[in-house]
Amino acid sequence: MSRYRRVRLEGGLFFFTVITYQRRPILTTEIGIKCLRNAWRETNATMPFGVEAVCVLPDHLHTIWSLPVGDTNYPARWRKIKGIFSREFHAHGGVPGEPNASRRRKREVSVWQRRYWEHRIRDEDDLRRHVEYTHFNPVKHGHVTTLTDWPWSSFHDHVKQGWIEPDWGTIEPSDLDNVEAGE
Repeated sequence: MSRYRRVRLEGGLFFFTVITYQRRPILTTEIGIKCLRNAWRETNATMPFGVEAVCVLPDHLHTIWSLPVGDTNYPARWRKIKGIFSREFHAHGGVPGEPNASRRRKREVSVWQRRYWEHRIRDEDDLRRHVEYTHFNPVKHGHVTTLTDWPWSSFHDHVKQGWIEPDWGTIEPSDLDNVEAGE
């Protein structure tokens, strides 16, 4: 069995990419958004984390979390979010993907990819690049031409806070090529 190394930094900032099983476009459906919001809230209520940025696309999401001081357990948070989402998605009529043989043997629901991409944010410049990458993703993937048209992003909150201009993102930021996103 493979052992994956995860960065453990108490109270750190982390960028994540989480992808649906077989890249099924379920996250931005009415059921998907409802289930994701509930899973997110329920997890954060018992295992708090700060959300610096988030963007939900049909088949994946990007987010940057800040963990509380003394806490390194983001894997448990993702396990809980994925589990709650999967149960609620099924309960609300969502249909999981067709499981492969390995998933059938392990009796796994085929909603999420097993793994996720994580990156520890190193400094302010790294944080800026990853926030920009997160927010620009709907334009990059051709879902919209302007970020103001994408409803499932913290871009709108950042504009309200005055951290980003409303017309930001009409042109791809030049240093996004330096971002490893696990897509």
